[in-house]
Amino acid sequence: MSSPSTSPARPPRIVVFGSVNMDLVAYVDTAPASGETVTGTRFAQVPGGKGANQAVAAARAGADVAFIGAVGDDSFGTQLRGNLVECGIEVSALRTVGGASGVAHIVVDGRGANSIIVIPGANGEVTGLAAEDSRLLAGSAALLLQLELPMEGVVAAARAGRAAGVPTVLTPAPARELPPELLENVDLLVPNQHEAAAITGQTDPRAALAALLRAVPEAIVTLGEEGSLHGTRGAEPVHVPAFRVSPVDTTAAGDTFCGAFAVARAEGRAPQEALRFASAASALSVQRHGAAPSMPGRAEIEDLLRQG
Repeated sequence: MSSPSTSPARPPRIVVFGSVNMDLVAYVDTAPASGETVTGTRFAQVPGGKGANQAVAAARAGADVAFIGAVGDDSFGTQLRGNLVECGIEVSALRTVGGASGVAHIVVDGRGANSIIVIPGANGEVTGLAAEDSRLLAGSAALLLQLELPMEGVVAAARAGRAAGVPTVLTPAPARELPPELLENVDLLVPNQHEAAAITGQTDPRAALAALLRAVPEAIVTLGEEGSLHGTRGAEPVHVPAFRVSPVDTTAAGDTFCGAFAVARAEGRAPQEALRFASAASALSVQRHGAAPSMPGRAEIEDLLRQG
């Protein structure tokens, strides 16, 4: 993914087409097995959804962000819209539909690992772009996509991004088969190692990366505590180590990484420098509870980078 550099006085414009959910998070020492009941340690209700998470991450990392998606006409919808506004995100293209907003039921264990059940709600109504949505793309530095919206909507957004000449970044989560008409309009694919294996059938990250690069021109496989692996067609892969931290909640680590990486590339940073920037943002996020509330600001990211 390539973009012109942008001066700090003029933040890059990033558009996110994606999901917004209310996360209902239960913290436990050990996650329950099937049929088992355990006592949790605490509960939290926080805004989330992969699209909204990436939008918040990008905004806090320094971008001017616009969000395209949908909430329900329930109390969660009001709260979710308000949270995006508080984060400085433009919500003129966040529609309100009848019925329930999206929710995610999340269990976080004592190691910080999580399991998630997503109930789409209003997100399931986002099957395409309106004319005003397409106008948001004009002159933008990047379009961020995920797979918590209907596939037909994601494909339509990718096509709109290509038509507008906007670099398009896809996080293929939840992992599923990716139709050719989507891949041909994606510039950068960013799965984690489990999603990469599910998509390609290759469990080795380097083999999975090579397979991804046969479908898209640029890809990153995130490896958790092992860092990230970046590749472009015709070049040797680059591995960037992760910052060494003790995670308490990894819920939004990947979304934080993707949002921060998009900002760094839109500002003209080289891939390895952008990966380091994104890794710092992700490392900060996993040391805090929640999704959007865990995401660091620009100054925190730069401070961690200076510390090495």
